[in-house]
Amino acid sequence: MSRLPGKFVWFEHVSSDIAKARKFYEPLFGWHTEAMPAGKHRYPVILNHNREIGGYRRAATGARPHWLGYVSVDDVDATYRRAVAAGARSLQAPADHPAFGRGATIADRSGAVVSLWRSLEGDPPDMIDAPSGNWAWNELWTHDEMGALAFYQQVFGYTHESMDLGRHGTYYILRRNGAGRGGVIRSAEPAAPAMWLPYVGVDDCDATCAKACKLGGEVLTGPADIAGVGRFAVLVDTVGAAVAVIKALPAGANEVDTAVAQATAA
Repeated sequence: MSRLPGKFVWFEHVSSDIAKARKFYEPLFGWHTEAMPAGKHRYPVILNHNREIGGYRRAATGARPHWLGYVSVDDVDATYRRAVAAGARSLQAPADHPAFGRGATIADRSGAVVSLWRSLEGDPPDMIDAPSGNWAWNELWTHDEMGALAFYQQVFGYTHESMDLGRHGTYYILRRNGAGRGGVIRSAEPAAPAMWLPYVGVDDCDATCAKACKLGGEVLTGPADIAGVGRFAVLVDTVGAAVAVIKALPAGANEVDTAVAQATAA
């Protein structure tokens, strides 16, 4: 059983209309959804090429639709206590999920929501050539990059590297044990709330965007080429949650900590 602390190991779509979200994502990415037993309830699990990669959860009344990333941690309770002490707001205290693991959910100091997770089965391995439809990256949009870096380094044990993006500012790559695990960038929209934006790898960025629009979604940014990196776009799904897509070039295509960092600055 391997563990990769600091890695985003699960993504959950949170909204008030799961059926509507499924009608968008399943044809868009070729995902399949199965209702798995979870205690007294059944949990809609997202599968990509028969591999479980995420799920759907109904949002509380009035909550903003979003994708929620789960970070692998060595100790949920200790990480939760560090987060709260560092200024995070508790959204869900540590709790056991029988047969699955232990988790908690927080809003960081800027309001971006993230979950802490320790699976009973260990973490999925890093994939060099992940198939289309898999998660490729996760990126924090915030108006306080320095505060975010201090928080995530203190709470999750990340280090970071900086990339000068010229007029677009600086992009920060979060690392743990040498591996790129996420990015931090200043949000281009002053009024936008802080959020984590997940990226899905696709075979054709333009075709994916066109299909997303036909399915009722919206393209916010792109598609745009980044020399030596690939092509990306940011979408909004039919219930209002943001998600990004990227088609990386074959050479270094899965070095997404560099690729997506440059792509998002276009």
